[in-house]
Amino acid sequence: MRVIFLGPPGVGKGTQADFVAKKFSIQKLSTGDLLRESVERGTKLGNEAKIFMERGELVSDNVVIGLVEEKLGSSECRNGFLLDGFPRTVAQANKLSSFLEKNGEAIDRVVYFYLPIADIIERISGRRSCPKCKAVYHLRSIPPKKDGVCDVCGNTLIQRNDDKPETIQSRLVVYQKQTEPLIQYYKDRGILSELDGSGPVSVVQDRLIALLTQSG
Repeated sequence: MRVIFLGPPGVGKGTQADFVAKKFSIQKLSTGDLLRESVERGTKLGNEAKIFMERGELVSDNVVIGLVEEKLGSSECRNGFLLDGFPRTVAQANKLSSFLEKNGEAIDRVVYFYLPIADIIERISGRRSCPKCKAVYHLRSIPPKKDGVCDVCGNTLIQRNDDKPETIQSRLVVYQKQTEPLIQYYKDRGILSELDGSGPVSVVQDRLIALLTQSG
């Protein structure tokens, strides 16, 4: 199974990606994780990425694509993979397609998660995270037992800057400009499926498993 998850920030892709990767025993690839891992290991691409990140700039396509291709070519992805957060642009999608074709592979299914913007803002702005152990909570759906305190390690919870309402609006504008064209791109190739991202996590999981199972 080779799958891509598309959708705006806050739609629940990451949570569902973890679930699907475990259920189908495939490798989940997130560009954020790949960037952090490569920087920590001090690889050539990681050092290049670090320069962009320290300047507060978006990491270049060449570096991101290089990291993804490096991982896709590893033994970890032999049984399949799930891309979460990549590709972000049509240019990246074309590069990915060319790379897979050279290896006699192709994307089986692209799942587009959709959710009303008001729901997205409510979901993201309610997030609280632990800077120490990285546990994530939500004020409404997954609140900590003690207000403002991590259940796991007792550290004070924070709201990340990119989870604040004013930042969310900016992130959505960037998403609409860069990533929404991918919806039509994959629809034209006949591999796009749309998924309602509303409701409890377990309900969305059931919809997703039904969709992936039907897709073969």
